[in-house]
Amino acid sequence: MELNERADIDAGSVQDARGSGGGGGGIGGLPIGGGGLAGIVITLAIALVGGFFGINSLGGNDSAAPPPANNLEQCANEQQRVQLLECRNALYVTSIQRYWQQQLPESFGEQYKPATTIIFSQRVSTGCGSADSGVGPFYCPADDRVYIDLSFYQVLSKQLGAPGEFAQPYVLAHEYGHHVQDVLGTEAEMRRRQERDPDSANQESVKLELQADCYAGAWANAAANTVDKDGDKIFKSLTETDIQEGIQTAGQIGDDTLQKQGGGQVNPEQFTHGTAEQRQRWFRVGWESGDPKQCDTFKPGVTL
Repeated sequence: MELNERADIDAGSVQDARGSGGGGGGIGGLPIGGGGLAGIVITLAIALVGGFFGINSLGGNDSAAPPPANNLEQCANEQQRVQLLECRNALYVTSIQRYWQQQLPESFGEQYKPATTIIFSQRVSTGCGSADSGVGPFYCPADDRVYIDLSFYQVLSKQLGAPGEFAQPYVLAHEYGHHVQDVLGTEAEMRRRQERDPDSANQESVKLELQADCYAGAWANAAANTVDKDGDKIFKSLTETDIQEGIQTAGQIGDDTLQKQGGGQVNPEQFTHGTAEQRQRWFRVGWESGDPKQCDTFKPGVTL
């Protein structure tokens, strides 16, 4: 996978809140980074299994949004744009949102509404409540933002067995899949189903997460052809090996895999995101078809 250093990042697509008040000490003493990686992996695995990876609501309401953030001025330098982690992630976000700006009207007849990614360190206040790095990346529908502590990628690589570089855009594409669900009303309808039938809450959550994986795969299918506002391609190359890294990542964060990683027994009744096999299969559905309309995990009779 090679990014194009000449591709421009969409203004406002990513904001860096590190050091601007959005960071700080980790809640409960669980910051991610440095020597803390090994110590929090079990807690993180439990959090991911509990529904915090790709979360759609943290619970509660926090009206305090992150303060005005650094808009990644360092990424104006073409060399740094493809070398710095935050700049590379900003290019991934630009590609993902460029895809949905075209694809959402074509596939669903709806206009895409951009969502900003907030990079934070250790702790952040959101429209869905306060969160720390231990919950992993998440999307908040209350403020239309994706939140990520970039040190999560260290956990993903060193502790959860997904070292490939394409793991990063896969994670972001999954979260933006949740934003698409929010725009289309899928997330709200799922919440209503959960309220009507609380016993189905986990199963409904699994459907939502697998659809987000499928949406990530649909983006991956088109990623090599996404362009910036000037028509320059965002990726110079994207290979089958990169896609396999995304599929590997999907498997490493399956509910069953993470329950084993956390030292417990596999309990399907607690699944909220889907098994490794399900997550990989639905990513492939999106990737192989290139059609987000094929990602209807809520369709009656569909095999999850």
